[in-house]
Amino acid sequence: MAAVVGIDELRRPGGYAVEVLAVAACYYAAARLGLLRELSVEGAVVTPIWPPTGVAVAALLILGLRCWPGITIGALFAVMSLTTPRMGVLGTLAGQTVAPVCAVLLLRRARFHTDLGRLKDGVALVFLGALTAMLISASVGVGLLVLTDKLGVGSFWPVWLAWWVGDAMGVLLVTPLLLLLHRARWPPPLGRWQEATALAVVTCAVVPVAVYSSISVLYLVYPLLIWAALRFQLVGSMLCALLMSVLATVAATDRAGAFAGLSQIEIMAKLQAFNGAMALTALLLSALITEQRNTRNSVEKACQELVEVLEHLTAGEAPPPQTQPGSEGDEDPDDRPWPTAPP
Repeated sequence: MAAVVGIDELRRPGGYAVEVLAVAACYYAAARLGLLRELSVEGAVVTPIWPPTGVAVAALLILGLRCWPGITIGALFAVMSLTTPRMGVLGTLAGQTVAPVCAVLLLRRARFHTDLGRLKDGVALVFLGALTAMLISASVGVGLLVLTDKLGVGSFWPVWLAWWVGDAMGVLLVTPLLLLLHRARWPPPLGRWQEATALAVVTCAVVPVAVYSSISVLYLVYPLLIWAALRFQLVGSMLCALLMSVLATVAATDRAGAFAGLSQIEIMAKLQAFNGAMALTALLLSALITEQRNTRNSVEKACQELVEVLEHLTAGEAPPPQTQPGSEGDEDPDDRPWPTAPP
C-alpha cells in the first residue's frame, strides 16, 4: 500500500518531473556501479554486467512508459562521466532508451505479471525482456563504434556479444530484485530467519572458494541456488545469484581463481556463460516453484470449501429456499425446499 500511495503522489501535478529525475538518478548510480569492473574485448571496454538496463526495465514496468526520458537523461550523464559527448552519442542514447521500452512492450504483449509468480513470467523476462530486447542496444552501440571508426569491422561480433550479454545480465539479475522490492511488505516477515541466516553464511563461505579456487569448481554454487529457490523462492535465489555474479565478475576482472591464465576473450566467455546459466537457473526454478505453490494453495482452498459444504450436508442442513423474483407474497408449492431426513 505504501508503494502505491507513493506512486500516486508522484503522479500529481509536478510529480512527473520528480519521477523522471528519480529514474535518471537511479540509472546513473547503477551505471557507476557497473563501471567499477570492466573488461577489454578487441580494444573496446565493456562491462560483464550492466545494471542500468535492469533499472530501466523495472522503472518502466512499475512507473509506466511515461518515465522513459529519465533513462535517456541517466544514460547521458553516464556517457558524460566517461567521455566528451559528440553527435554519435545520440545514437547510443537512443539505443539505451529504445531497448528497455521495447522490452516492456514485449512483456506487456505476453501478459507479464510483475510478481513473477508463474513460470510463464520468468520465461518472458528471460527471452523477451533480456535476450530479445537487448539486441537493440548492442546492435546500435557497437554499430556506431564501427561507423565512427572506433572499432574495426572484424571486431564487431566479439564486442557485440559482450555488449549484448552484459545488457541482458543486467535485466536478469537486477529487474527481478527491484520488482520484488516494489511489492515487498515492510517490515518483512521473520519466519525461517534461522534458515535464512544459515543460507547466507554458507553462501558467503562457499562462493569465494568456488570463484577464487585455482581449480574450476564454479559448479559448487548450484546447490546453493537450488536451496534458496526451494525455501525462499525468488527473493532468496536472486539475492544468491547477484552475490555469486558480483564475486565472479570481481575475480574475472582481477584474472584470479578460475579465470587465471585466460585471454580476455576466454575470460569474457567463461564469465558470461557462468553468469547466464546461474541467472537462468535461479529465475526459472524459483518461478516454477512459486507457480506450483500457488496452485497447491488454490487446490487446498477449494478442498477446504468442499469439506465445509459436505459437513453442512451431512449435518442435515438444507440450502436456503429460493423464490422467483417478484413472488415473495405467493409461494408456489413446487418452489418449496424438499424435506430432509433426520441425521
